[in-house]
Formats: sequence, C-alpha cells, structure tokens
Amino acid sequence: MNLLAKVLVTVGSTVSIGFGIWHFFVPKAWNWYSYIDAKATELVVVIRAINTFFSLCLVLFGIVNVLFVCGERANIFSIIVMLAATCILWITRVALQLIYPQGSVNPVFQYGLLSVFIIVLLCYLISLFIFISQ
Repeated sequence: MNLLAKVLVTVGSTVSIGFGIWHFFVPKAWNWYSYIDAKATELVVVIRAINTFFSLCLVLFGIVNVLFVCGERANIFSIIVMLAATCILWITRVALQLIYPQGSVNPVFQYGLLSVFIIVLLCYLISLFIFISQ
C-alpha cells in the first residue's frame, strides 16, 4: 500500500479518535445539562445517547480506517468504501462549521476548529484519491 496514504489516514484517524474520546467528556466539561429544564429528563437522555453515539462513531471510524489501510487483509474496495464514508462525514463537519460555526465567541477557536476539520478532511480525501487511482 502507498506510504503517503498510510501516513495521511493515520494522521486523520488519530485526530478523529482524539475528537471522539474528547467528546465523551464534553457534556460534563461544558455543563450541557444545566441549560436544560430539570423536568426534561427525556431530553437529557436523548442528548446523552446522541453524544455517545457520535463519539463512538468517531473513534470506531478512526480505528477501522487505520486497520484497513495499514493492515494486510483489507481489499481495495473495502478501503475505498470506508474512506468515502469517512470523507462524507468530514465534508459534512466542515460545511456545518462554515454554516453554523462553533466557537464563534472566539475567532481563534472558531477558525482553529475549521482548520483542523479541513486538515482531517484533506488527509482522508487525498488518501481516497490515491486508492481510487491504484
């Protein structure tokens, strides 16, 4: 397999896994539930479930991409499908950051997030094009 693609996928996946692990702790760190009426217990459960699902997806996508690209057993079709799905997720994340920016109180944070999201997307996109061209 292409060394550049392995490096790019490893970098993108490491950041994805890091975001996923970090996001498990976001609700408590940012005190999310203090903004919700105490009587809205179902809303708390839903937010907790969505955040857990999102966080776990980032971690699992990162791990699976590394295993497919750096492992010996995945075929090219599986790698392309997985990278394409990951690219769609990161394209969506970049678009959301452009349309509904997070961290808009602090421009450094807002554009820092956007920059990281774009870098991760490029890691996966470039790798995808490498594998498609093989």
